[in-house]
Amino acid sequence: MEKPTITLTFLGTGTSTGVPEVGCCCEVCHSTDPRDKRLRCSALIDVGDTRLLIDCGPDFRQQLMPFPLRAIDAVLVTHEHYDHVGGLDDLRPFCRFGEIPVYANELTADHLRMRMPYCFVDKSYPGIPRMDLRIASPGVPFAVKKVEVMPLEVMHGKLSILGYRIGQSVGYVTDMLTMPEASYQLLEGVELLVLNALREKPHPTHQTVSEALRVVERLKPRETYLIHPSHHIGLHACVEQQLPPHVHLAYDGLCVQLSGDVTKI
Repeated sequence: MEKPTITLTFLGTGTSTGVPEVGCCCEVCHSTDPRDKRLRCSALIDVGDTRLLIDCGPDFRQQLMPFPLRAIDAVLVTHEHYDHVGGLDDLRPFCRFGEIPVYANELTADHLRMRMPYCFVDKSYPGIPRMDLRIASPGVPFAVKKVEVMPLEVMHGKLSILGYRIGQSVGYVTDMLTMPEASYQLLEGVELLVLNALREKPHPTHQTVSEALRVVERLKPRETYLIHPSHHIGLHACVEQQLPPHVHLAYDGLCVQLSGDVTKI
């Protein structure tokens, strides 16, 4: 059976402050290279006719403006921090296609109900987003249409958050510091890995570039794209030259396609 084409579009690849950071005068924040302009992290994954959105941050409206309006079949939320959920209200135009399932772990779901109670009430009213909040548990797969999604636990410092494996081919992990052994096993054999790397200096809740490369060495995906860097990581062009050939620093708007045994940029 022929594999469906998978298209991964990086809507945003930056850390919580975005890049450039307000008020910063460093060379990255003043770079004219468009790859150094980073909105908050979010991605679209199209598997055949199924469209998944991973995280929905405060830049979501801006990120989706260049694209034709098309149904989003599910939103996969990694955790409750504002830079990953601050744009959920902007899903309203997509609700004309129907209610949108939003998957999150229990802690994130509880926080979303507290922050956005009008979105998750039994008695809705016209104009609010139509979202169905569903609990995703590590190691318990679920299906979005015909696409299997496997949630997996990673640690954002001491906070347990979710990464996701999409089908057999794609793994997406952001805001991770460490990964439990069980999650490594759930990611074994992925062809394309998306993985966070904040900077080179150690951080209490995020991986460094070196730590991310050690994860890559263990999992050995065909291609890896690093996301969630701060301006401290350095200029995109310089970082890209220093990475192994099969590891890349992702940038906003980058589109990667997997079709059969071929990976195309």
